[in-house]
Amino acid sequence: MNNQETTTSRWTTSDTAKMAVVTGLYVTLTLVLSVISFGAIQIRLAEMFNYLPLFHKRYLVAVTLGVAIANLASPLGMIDVIFGSTATLAVLLFNQFITRKMKRLKNKMVVTAITFAFSMFTVAGQLTFLYQVPFWSNWLVIGLGELLSMVVGGMLIYGVSRRIDLTK
Repeated sequence: MNNQETTTSRWTTSDTAKMAVVTGLYVTLTLVLSVISFGAIQIRLAEMFNYLPLFHKRYLVAVTLGVAIANLASPLGMIDVIFGSTATLAVLLFNQFITRKMKRLKNKMVVTAITFAFSMFTVAGQLTFLYQVPFWSNWLVIGLGELLSMVVGGMLIYGVSRRIDLTK
């Protein structure tokens, strides 16, 4: 097996390093911008990394792990670690499924942005359950924040993908 080959049960050193970088960037960006990364009004710019699994499946693990680690700093505590990272993995897998036959990257990215904005019902549900905040208005605000994060992040990731082959 050469260094670039992967199987579902084994990641190469290169894969592991790339996953660690993405996980670390997700955590760092979330924590540096923690004032806007958590709560009822949030614009978590690290969500831009949700586009990376469109390029390679290794990023499913990296982003999910990044969410879990970053959510250790969440005011919601372990509930956010468990539910946030589980929801992220589920949405990443769902998104991978619904975009798998799309050919154009831009179309995949639009669907990804909408899917993640819609999925913010999970965050709104946690806040409603723990703090009794109104679900629908909370979902709308958090979903719009996610959409904004995904649009800005999508432009960045698209630009990077034009210069760096993210599939390797």
